[in-house]
Amino acid sequence: MEAKVLKEVATDERKIQLVDGTFTPTEASDVITALIDEKINFHKIQRLKIWEGNHLSTTKFLDSRIGELEQEKSVARNIIDQARTKGKKIAITGILEMKYVD
Repeated sequence: MEAKVLKEVATDERKIQLVDGTFTPTEASDVITALIDEKINFHKIQRLKIWEGNHLSTTKFLDSRIGELEQEKSVARNIIDQARTKGKKIAITGILEMKYVD
């Protein structure tokens, strides 16, 4: 079997359009909740890996970040509820920016 060489990316920076559109409150809730929940789960898995390696290790940063994301989810839920009450749609734009760092 022949090994494939990965094509080098032309730049060390990249932007990926994750979300760009107008949504009903229900659709917006699904999109935002899914994105935030995925990030929360990522941090929970990282925290578990650290704990499995050393039960005495600290995970304060991860705990804090999970709390921040839960709070942001609550804020988003309130905005969505207000839009629903007012009969409005919600525009969401989400860009993922990537670049090399040392």
